[in-house]
Amino acid sequence: MALIVHKYGGTSMGSTERIKNVAKRVAKWHQAGHQIVVVPSAMSGETNRILGLAKEISAQPDPRELDMIASTGEQVSVGLLAIALKELGLKAISYAGWQVPIKTDSAYTKARIESIDDAKVHADLNSGAVVIITGFQGVDAGGNITTLGRGGSDTSAVAVAAALKAEECLIYTDVDGVYTTDPRIVSEARRLKVVSFEEMLEMASLGSKVLQIRSVEFAGKYKVPTRVLSSLTDPMIPLDEEMTSGTLITFEEDENMEQAVISGIAFNRDEAKITIQGVPDKPGIAHQILGPVADANIDVDMIIQNQGIGGLTDFSFTVHRNEYAKALDVLNSKVKSVISANSIVGDDKVCKVSAVGIGMRSHVGIASLMFRTLSEEGINIQMISTSEIKISVIIDDKYMELAVRALHKAFGLDQAK
Repeated sequence: MALIVHKYGGTSMGSTERIKNVAKRVAKWHQAGHQIVVVPSAMSGETNRILGLAKEISAQPDPRELDMIASTGEQVSVGLLAIALKELGLKAISYAGWQVPIKTDSAYTKARIESIDDAKVHADLNSGAVVIITGFQGVDAGGNITTLGRGGSDTSAVAVAAALKAEECLIYTDVDGVYTTDPRIVSEARRLKVVSFEEMLEMASLGSKVLQIRSVEFAGKYKVPTRVLSSLTDPMIPLDEEMTSGTLITFEEDENMEQAVISGIAFNRDEAKITIQGVPDKPGIAHQILGPVADANIDVDMIIQNQGIGGLTDFSFTVHRNEYAKALDVLNSKVKSVISANSIVGDDKVCKVSAVGIGMRSHVGIASLMFRTLSEEGINIQMISTSEIKISVIIDDKYMELAVRALHKAFGLDQAK
Protein backbone atom coordinates (compact mmCIF):
# COMPACT_ATOMS: atom_id res chain seq x y z
CA MET A 1 0.00 0.00 0.00
CA ALA A 2 0.96 3.67 0.03
CA LEU A 3 3.04 5.90 2.29
CA ILE A 4 0.73 8.68 3.46
CA VAL A 5 1.48 11.75 5.61
CA HIS A 6 -1.29 13.05 7.88
CA LYS A 7 -1.17 16.56 9.32
CA TYR A 8 -3.52 17.61 12.11
CA GLY A 9 -4.02 21.22 13.16
CA GLY A 10 -4.42 22.66 16.62
CA THR A 11 -8.21 22.35 16.61
CA SER A 12 -7.94 18.67 15.67
CA MET A 13 -5.54 18.19 18.62
CA GLY A 14 -7.49 20.52 20.91
CA SER A 15 -8.37 18.05 23.67
CA THR A 16 -7.54 14.53 24.80
CA GLU A 17 -10.86 13.38 23.33
CA ARG A 18 -9.96 14.82 19.94
CA ILE A 19 -6.48 13.29 20.15
CA LYS A 20 -8.15 9.92 20.74
CA ASN A 21 -10.25 10.50 17.61
CA VAL A 22 -7.11 11.34 15.65
CA ALA A 23 -5.60 8.08 16.89
CA LYS A 24 -8.67 6.14 15.72
CA ARG A 25 -8.44 7.75 12.27
CA VAL A 26 -4.71 7.05 11.97
CA ALA A 27 -5.24 3.46 13.15
CA LYS A 28 -7.90 2.97 10.46
CA TRP A 29 -5.45 4.02 7.74
CA HIS A 30 -2.63 1.93 9.19
CA GLN A 31 -4.78 -1.17 9.55
CA ALA A 32 -5.75 -0.81 5.88
CA GLY A 33 -2.09 -1.48 5.08
CA HIS A 34 -0.75 2.06 4.60
CA GLN A 35 2.50 3.35 6.10
CA ILE A 36 1.54 6.44 8.08
CA VAL A 37 3.57 9.44 9.25
CA VAL A 38 1.68 11.99 11.36
CA VAL A 39 2.68 15.64 11.78
CA PRO A 40 0.52 17.34 14.44
CA SER A 41 0.36 20.93 15.62
CA ALA A 42 0.33 21.97 19.26
CA MET A 43 -3.02 21.76 21.03
CA SER A 44 -5.23 24.72 20.14
CA GLY A 45 -4.17 27.88 21.98
CA GLU A 46 -1.08 26.30 23.53
CA THR A 47 1.54 28.16 21.47
CA ASN A 48 -0.14 31.50 22.20
CA ARG A 49 -0.20 30.65 25.91
CA ILE A 50 3.50 29.76 25.95
CA LEU A 51 4.60 32.83 24.00
CA GLY A 52 2.38 34.98 26.19
CA LEU A 53 4.37 33.87 29.23
CA ALA A 54 7.58 35.03 27.53
CA LYS A 55 6.03 38.43 26.76
CA GLU A 56 5.09 38.80 30.44
CA ILE A 57 8.78 38.57 31.28
CA SER A 58 10.26 40.58 28.40
CA ALA A 59 8.86 42.99 25.84
CA GLN A 60 11.40 41.71 23.32
CA PRO A 61 12.35 38.12 24.19
CA ASP A 62 15.44 36.59 22.61
CA PRO A 63 14.27 34.77 19.42
CA ARG A 64 16.39 31.71 20.18
CA GLU A 65 14.73 31.31 23.56
CA LEU A 66 11.29 31.87 22.03
CA ASP A 67 11.94 28.93 19.71
CA MET A 68 13.10 26.83 22.63
CA ILE A 69 9.82 27.31 24.49
CA ALA A 70 7.47 27.46 21.48
CA SER A 71 8.66 24.04 20.33
CA THR A 72 7.32 22.37 23.47
CA GLY A 73 3.68 22.57 22.37
CA GLU A 74 4.22 20.17 19.47
CA GLN A 75 6.31 17.86 21.63
CA VAL A 76 3.35 17.44 23.98
CA SER A 77 1.09 16.68 21.01
CA VAL A 78 3.29 13.97 19.48
CA GLY A 79 3.80 12.28 22.84
CA LEU A 80 0.08 12.24 23.63
CA LEU A 81 -0.79 10.92 20.17
CA ALA A 82 1.82 8.15 20.44
CA ILE A 83 0.31 7.12 23.79
CA ALA A 84 -3.20 7.12 22.28
CA LEU A 85 -2.08 4.93 19.37
CA LYS A 86 -0.39 2.48 21.71
CA GLU A 87 -3.61 2.26 23.70
CA LEU A 88 -5.23 1.05 20.47
CA GLY A 89 -2.60 -1.68 20.16
CA LEU A 90 -0.46 -0.02 17.46
CA LYS A 91 3.29 0.35 17.42
CA ALA A 92 4.03 4.08 17.46
CA ILE A 93 7.04 6.32 18.04
CA SER A 94 7.27 10.10 18.37
CA TYR A 95 10.14 12.37 17.37
CA ALA A 96 10.95 16.03 17.86
CA GLY A 97 12.23 17.79 14.76
CA TRP A 98 15.84 17.66 15.95
CA GLN A 99 15.65 13.88 16.36
CA VAL A 100 14.76 13.12 12.73
CA PRO A 101 16.55 15.51 12.07
CA ILE A 102 14.76 18.25 10.15
CA LYS A 103 17.61 20.64 9.40
CA THR A 104 16.92 24.36 8.99
CA ASP A 105 18.78 27.63 8.75
CA SER A 106 19.27 29.75 11.90
CA ALA A 107 16.55 32.35 11.31
CA TYR A 108 14.88 31.90 14.69
CA THR A 109 11.06 32.14 14.74
CA LYS A 110 10.95 31.98 10.90
CA ALA A 111 13.47 29.31 9.92
CA ARG A 112 13.44 27.58 6.53
CA ILE A 113 13.89 23.87 6.02
CA GLU A 114 17.15 22.89 4.29
CA SER A 115 17.03 19.07 4.44
CA ILE A 116 15.34 16.11 6.12
CA ASP A 117 17.10 12.85 6.94
CA ASP A 118 14.60 10.13 6.05
CA ALA A 119 16.64 7.05 7.11
CA LYS A 120 15.32 6.71 10.68
CA VAL A 121 11.72 7.31 9.65
CA HIS A 122 11.83 4.74 6.83
CA ALA A 123 13.37 2.18 9.19
CA ASP A 124 10.55 2.69 11.69
CA LEU A 125 7.88 2.53 8.99
CA ASN A 126 9.35 -0.70 7.65
CA SER A 127 9.18 -2.16 11.15
CA GLY A 128 5.42 -1.54 11.18
CA ALA A 129 5.36 1.60 13.34
CA VAL A 130 3.33 4.75 12.94
CA VAL A 131 5.83 7.62 13.07
CA ILE A 132 4.77 10.91 14.65
CA ILE A 133 6.95 14.00 14.01
CA THR A 134 6.57 17.43 15.55
CA GLY A 135 5.41 20.07 13.11
CA PHE A 136 6.60 23.67 13.09
CA GLN A 137 10.19 22.98 14.15
CA GLY A 138 13.67 21.76 13.27
CA VAL A 139 17.30 22.18 14.24
CA ASP A 140 20.06 24.39 12.84
CA ALA A 141 23.69 23.52 12.15
CA GLY A 142 24.62 24.51 15.70
CA GLY A 143 22.12 22.13 17.27
CA ASN A 144 19.71 24.89 18.26
CA ILE A 145 15.97 24.25 18.07
CA THR A 146 14.28 26.46 15.46
CA THR A 147 10.67 27.10 14.51
CA LEU A 148 9.24 27.82 11.06
CA GLY A 149 6.85 30.62 11.95
CA ARG A 150 3.13 30.53 12.65
CA GLY A 151 1.34 27.93 10.56
CA GLY A 152 4.64 26.13 10.04
CA SER A 153 3.22 22.68 10.74
CA ASP A 154 1.62 22.67 7.29
CA THR A 155 5.07 23.30 5.82
CA SER A 156 6.62 20.59 8.00
CA ALA A 157 4.06 18.05 6.82
CA VAL A 158 4.53 18.78 3.13
CA ALA A 159 8.33 18.81 3.53
CA VAL A 160 8.25 15.44 5.29
CA ALA A 161 5.98 14.07 2.53
CA ALA A 162 8.43 15.32 -0.11
CA ALA A 163 11.45 13.83 1.68
CA LEU A 164 9.75 10.46 2.13
CA LYS A 165 8.30 10.51 -1.40
CA ALA A 166 4.83 10.01 0.04
CA GLU A 167 1.95 9.33 -2.30
CA GLU A 168 -0.13 12.09 -0.73
CA CYS A 169 -0.12 14.59 2.13
CA LEU A 170 -3.46 14.90 3.91
CA ILE A 171 -3.99 18.19 5.75
CA TYR A 172 -6.74 17.62 8.32
CA THR A 173 -8.28 20.83 9.57
CA ASP A 174 -11.56 22.27 10.88
CA VAL A 175 -12.92 22.93 7.37
CA ASP A 176 -13.84 20.31 4.80
CA GLY A 177 -11.86 21.72 1.89
CA VAL A 178 -11.10 24.78 -0.23
CA TYR A 179 -14.13 26.85 -1.25
CA THR A 180 -14.83 29.21 -4.14
CA THR A 181 -14.82 31.94 -1.49
CA ASP A 182 -15.42 32.23 2.26
CA PRO A 183 -18.80 30.59 3.02
CA ARG A 184 -19.24 33.07 5.86
CA ILE A 185 -19.41 35.84 3.25
CA VAL A 186 -21.23 33.99 0.47
CA SER A 187 -23.55 31.21 1.58
CA GLU A 188 -23.60 29.80 -1.97
CA ALA A 189 -19.83 29.18 -1.95
CA ARG A 190 -18.98 25.69 -3.22
CA ARG A 191 -16.26 23.29 -2.14
CA LEU A 192 -13.76 22.66 -4.93
CA LYS A 193 -13.02 18.99 -5.53
CA VAL A 194 -9.73 19.80 -7.27
CA VAL A 195 -7.63 22.95 -7.50
CA SER A 196 -4.21 23.51 -9.07
CA PHE A 197 -1.15 24.39 -7.01
CA GLU A 198 -0.89 27.67 -8.90
CA GLU A 199 -4.44 28.63 -7.99
CA MET A 200 -3.99 27.55 -4.37
CA LEU A 201 -0.76 29.53 -4.12
CA GLU A 202 -2.54 32.64 -5.35
CA MET A 203 -5.46 32.07 -2.98
CA ALA A 204 -3.12 31.55 -0.01
CA SER A 205 -1.14 34.69 -0.84
CA LEU A 206 -4.34 36.69 -1.30
CA GLY A 207 -5.82 35.97 2.10
CA SER A 208 -7.21 32.43 2.08
CA LYS A 209 -6.39 30.99 5.51
CA VAL A 210 -6.97 27.32 4.63
CA LEU A 211 -3.27 26.58 4.02
CA GLN A 212 -0.09 28.36 5.00
CA ILE A 213 1.48 29.84 1.86
CA ARG A 214 4.94 28.30 2.40
CA SER A 215 3.41 24.85 2.53
CA VAL A 216 1.78 25.42 -0.87
CA GLU A 217 5.10 26.68 -2.28
CA PHE A 218 6.83 23.56 -0.94
CA ALA A 219 4.14 21.25 -2.33
CA GLY A 220 4.37 22.88 -5.74
CA LYS A 221 8.16 22.80 -5.85
CA TYR A 222 8.41 19.11 -4.93
CA LYS A 223 5.16 18.00 -6.59
CA VAL A 224 3.50 16.61 -3.48
CA PRO A 225 -0.22 15.94 -4.07
CA THR A 226 -1.93 17.54 -1.09
CA ARG A 227 -5.51 17.12 0.12
CA VAL A 228 -7.36 19.43 2.53
CA LEU A 229 -10.10 17.67 4.47
CA SER A 230 -11.95 17.79 7.77
CA SER A 231 -10.83 16.11 10.97
CA LEU A 232 -14.22 16.77 12.56
CA THR A 233 -15.97 13.95 10.72
CA ASP A 234 -16.50 10.50 12.22
CA PRO A 235 -12.96 9.04 12.47
CA MET A 236 -14.36 5.68 11.33
CA ILE A 237 -15.77 7.05 8.06
CA PRO A 238 -15.13 4.43 5.31
CA LEU A 239 -11.61 4.82 3.94
CA ASP A 240 -12.65 4.97 0.28
CA GLU A 241 -15.04 7.81 1.12
CA GLU A 242 -12.40 9.70 3.09
CA MET A 243 -9.79 9.26 0.34
CA THR A 244 -11.98 11.21 -2.10
CA SER A 245 -13.29 13.87 0.29
CA GLY A 246 -12.03 17.43 0.75
CA THR A 247 -10.09 19.28 -1.93
CA LEU A 248 -7.16 17.79 -3.83
CA ILE A 249 -4.42 20.30 -4.67
CA THR A 250 -2.54 18.96 -7.64
CA PHE A 251 -1.00 19.70 -11.02
CA GLU A 252 -3.10 20.89 -13.86
CA GLU A 253 -1.33 18.57 -16.28
CA ASP A 254 -1.77 15.57 -13.97
CA GLU A 255 -5.56 15.65 -13.79
CA ASN A 256 -8.51 16.02 -16.11
CA MET A 257 -9.36 19.13 -14.19
CA GLU A 258 -12.58 21.01 -14.66
CA GLN A 259 -11.46 23.99 -16.68
CA ALA A 260 -13.39 26.67 -14.85
CA VAL A 261 -12.48 30.16 -16.01
CA ILE A 262 -12.40 31.39 -12.41
CA SER A 263 -11.94 28.98 -9.50
CA GLY A 264 -12.37 31.37 -6.61
CA ILE A 265 -12.74 34.89 -5.24
CA ALA A 266 -10.13 35.68 -2.59
CA PHE A 267 -9.97 38.71 -0.35
CA ASN A 268 -7.70 40.28 2.23
CA ARG A 269 -8.72 42.91 4.74
CA ASP A 270 -5.17 43.43 6.03
CA GLU A 271 -4.28 46.07 3.43
CA ALA A 272 -3.21 49.71 3.59
CA LYS A 273 -2.40 52.04 0.68
CA ILE A 274 0.24 54.77 0.63
CA THR A 275 0.69 57.38 -2.09
CA ILE A 276 3.68 59.70 -2.48
CA GLN A 277 2.47 62.69 -4.50
CA GLY A 278 4.60 64.95 -6.65
CA VAL A 279 7.54 62.59 -7.06
CA PRO A 280 10.27 63.53 -9.61
CA ASP A 281 9.70 61.40 -12.72
CA LYS A 282 13.23 60.09 -13.21
CA PRO A 283 15.15 56.78 -13.24
CA GLY A 284 15.83 55.27 -9.82
CA ILE A 285 12.96 56.97 -8.02
CA ALA A 286 11.22 53.66 -7.20
CA HIS A 287 14.38 52.40 -5.51
CA GLN A 288 14.77 55.64 -3.55
CA ILE A 289 11.24 55.18 -2.21
CA LEU A 290 11.10 51.43 -1.63
CA GLY A 291 14.73 50.87 -0.60
CA PRO A 292 14.29 52.37 2.89
CA VAL A 293 10.94 50.55 3.21
CA ALA A 294 12.65 47.22 2.46
CA ASP A 295 15.48 48.07 4.87
CA ALA A 296 12.81 48.44 7.57
CA ASN A 297 11.69 44.86 6.80
CA ILE A 298 8.31 46.01 5.49
CA ASP A 299 6.78 43.88 2.74
CA VAL A 300 5.29 45.76 -0.21
CA ASP A 301 2.50 44.23 -2.27
CA MET A 302 0.89 46.12 -5.15
CA ILE A 303 2.78 49.02 -6.78
CA ILE A 304 1.60 51.66 -9.25
CA GLN A 305 3.52 54.58 -10.74
CA ASN A 306 1.44 57.02 -12.77
CA GLN A 307 2.46 58.55 -16.09
CA GLY A 308 4.58 61.60 -15.39
CA ILE A 309 3.23 65.09 -16.15
CA GLY A 310 5.46 68.16 -16.02
CA GLY A 311 8.34 66.10 -14.67
CA LEU A 312 6.34 64.83 -11.68
CA THR A 313 4.41 61.63 -10.97
CA ASP A 314 2.53 59.90 -8.15
CA PHE A 315 3.79 56.62 -6.70
CA SER A 316 1.42 54.28 -4.80
CA PHE A 317 1.90 50.93 -3.08
CA THR A 318 0.23 48.74 -0.48
CA VAL A 319 1.57 47.23 2.75
CA HIS A 320 0.11 45.06 5.49
CA ARG A 321 -2.20 47.12 7.68
CA ASN A 322 -0.12 46.30 10.76
CA GLU A 323 2.91 47.94 9.10
CA TYR A 324 1.07 51.02 7.81
CA ALA A 325 2.18 53.39 10.58
CA LYS A 326 5.75 52.11 10.44
CA ALA A 327 5.88 52.58 6.66
CA LEU A 328 4.56 56.15 6.92
CA ASP A 329 7.19 56.93 9.53
CA VAL A 330 9.98 55.58 7.30
CA LEU A 331 8.75 57.56 4.31
CA ASN A 332 8.36 60.81 6.23
CA SER A 333 11.70 60.53 8.02
CA LYS A 334 13.94 58.99 5.34
CA VAL A 335 12.35 59.50 1.93
CA LYS A 336 10.18 62.61 1.56
CA SER A 337 12.91 65.22 1.87
CA VAL A 338 15.45 63.17 -0.11
CA ILE A 339 13.24 62.96 -3.21
CA SER A 340 11.52 66.33 -2.64
CA ALA A 341 8.03 64.82 -2.77
CA ASN A 342 5.08 67.16 -2.39
CA SER A 343 3.16 65.05 0.12
CA ILE A 344 2.57 61.55 1.48
CA VAL A 345 -1.00 60.36 1.99
CA GLY A 346 -2.37 57.02 3.08
CA ASP A 347 -5.48 54.98 3.68
CA ASP A 348 -5.68 51.99 6.01
CA LYS A 349 -9.35 51.33 5.29
CA VAL A 350 -8.88 49.47 2.02
CA CYS A 351 -8.99 45.79 1.07
CA LYS A 352 -7.88 43.57 -1.78
CA VAL A 353 -10.32 41.43 -3.75
CA SER A 354 -9.05 38.97 -6.35
CA ALA A 355 -10.40 36.64 -9.01
CA VAL A 356 -8.22 33.53 -9.41
CA GLY A 357 -8.33 30.87 -12.12
CA ILE A 358 -6.08 29.01 -14.53
CA GLY A 359 -8.84 29.42 -17.10
CA MET A 360 -7.71 33.03 -17.57
CA ARG A 361 -4.94 31.70 -19.78
CA SER A 362 -7.38 30.65 -22.47
CA HIS A 363 -10.32 33.01 -21.96
CA VAL A 364 -10.63 36.70 -22.77
CA GLY A 365 -12.88 39.28 -21.16
CA ILE A 366 -12.23 38.28 -17.54
CA ALA A 367 -10.96 41.72 -16.51
CA SER A 368 -13.78 43.42 -18.40
CA LEU A 369 -16.43 41.36 -16.58
CA MET A 370 -14.77 41.95 -13.22
CA PHE A 371 -14.53 45.73 -13.70
CA ARG A 372 -18.08 45.99 -15.09
CA THR A 373 -19.48 44.03 -12.15
CA LEU A 374 -17.79 46.33 -9.63
CA SER A 375 -18.92 49.40 -11.56
CA GLU A 376 -22.54 48.25 -11.55
CA GLU A 377 -22.32 47.95 -7.76
CA GLY A 378 -20.93 51.49 -7.48
CA ILE A 379 -17.54 50.27 -6.26
CA ASN A 380 -14.54 52.39 -7.24
CA ILE A 381 -11.27 50.60 -8.09
CA GLN A 382 -8.22 52.31 -6.61
CA MET A 383 -5.45 49.98 -7.81
CA ILE A 384 -5.20 46.99 -10.16
CA SER A 385 -2.66 44.17 -10.29
CA THR A 386 -2.66 41.17 -12.63
CA SER A 387 -0.80 37.93 -13.22
CA GLU A 388 -1.38 35.09 -15.66
CA ILE A 389 -4.07 33.54 -13.45
CA LYS A 390 -5.15 36.40 -11.15
CA ILE A 391 -6.67 39.87 -11.19
CA SER A 392 -6.57 41.85 -7.94
CA VAL A 393 -8.12 45.21 -7.12
CA ILE A 394 -7.83 47.54 -4.15
CA ILE A 395 -11.18 48.96 -3.07
CA ASP A 396 -12.68 50.71 -0.05
CA ASP A 397 -12.91 48.25 2.83
CA LYS A 398 -16.61 48.91 3.41
CA TYR A 399 -17.44 47.44 -0.02
CA MET A 400 -15.51 44.20 0.42
CA GLU A 401 -18.39 41.82 1.14
CA LEU A 402 -20.53 43.39 -1.58
CA ALA A 403 -17.69 42.99 -4.09
CA VAL A 404 -17.05 39.36 -3.14
CA ARG A 405 -20.72 38.42 -3.45
CA ALA A 406 -21.16 40.25 -6.75
CA LEU A 407 -18.04 38.74 -8.34
CA HIS A 408 -18.84 35.26 -7.04
CA LYS A 409 -22.21 35.46 -8.80
CA ALA A 410 -20.91 37.18 -11.95
CA PHE A 411 -18.43 34.36 -12.60
CA GLY A 412 -21.03 31.68 -11.97
CA LEU A 413 -19.30 30.27 -8.91
CA ASP A 414 -22.62 29.88 -7.10
CA GLN A 415 -23.83 27.35 -9.68
CA ALA A 416 -23.45 23.64 -8.97
CA LYS A 417 -21.00 21.91 -11.30
